[in-house]
Amino acid sequence: MNKILPVLILLLLLLSHPSFAETLEGRVIAITDGDTITVLSTDKQQVKVRLDSIDSPEKKQAFGTAAKKALSDMVFNKQVVIESSKIDRYGRTVGTIWVDGLLVNLEMVKTGMAWVYRKYATNQAYYDAEEIAKSDKVGLWSQPNQVPPWDFRHGGVKNIQPQNTQQIGAACQGKRYCTQMLSCDEAKYYLNGCGLNSLDKDGDGVPCESLCK
Repeated sequence: MNKILPVLILLLLLLSHPSFAETLEGRVIAITDGDTITVLSTDKQQVKVRLDSIDSPEKKQAFGTAAKKALSDMVFNKQVVIESSKIDRYGRTVGTIWVDGLLVNLEMVKTGMAWVYRKYATNQAYYDAEEIAKSDKVGLWSQPNQVPPWDFRHGGVKNIQPQNTQQIGAACQGKRYCTQMLSCDEAKYYLNGCGLNSLDKDGDGVPCESLCK
């Protein structure tokens, strides 16, 4: 009995420690957006998974559609391995996803389809990958005035100032269509600063392509 007790105590400490990781395997059956998927586990349970350490553009932001497609191309209908350490307040499993040896979370950052989620990310590799993506202007970094999704969710777009105030105007009101835009810069401001995603119909991050050739 005396030999068993220390082992039990060790197991309880491991299970309660925040770094304790659980491994989940399954097939991806749905893509919610650029950082959330649903997996059908090997025991036939549907598990919603939030990708750890990254934050992709919201659906109404520029590159929101592109980020969702990029994630789908990598994992949809494929077998994945998920390393998880916690459940978030929405009941989602937060984890690192691997598919065919590829670290999906990091790949989303490398390809400019996600920001590093600075509130939670601790791995320096993510920050290094983001700096390279910025330098190479890939994905969302190909366009100016990108708004981090954590700011967008809290109305941070109101704090974004246009590059040319006289030409573009500071308000996100009054214009909704490409035919109303006076320039490519104005269209980019309404897309990136105001979240007017309807200006980017094909989801490539370029608004009003008749203006932004």
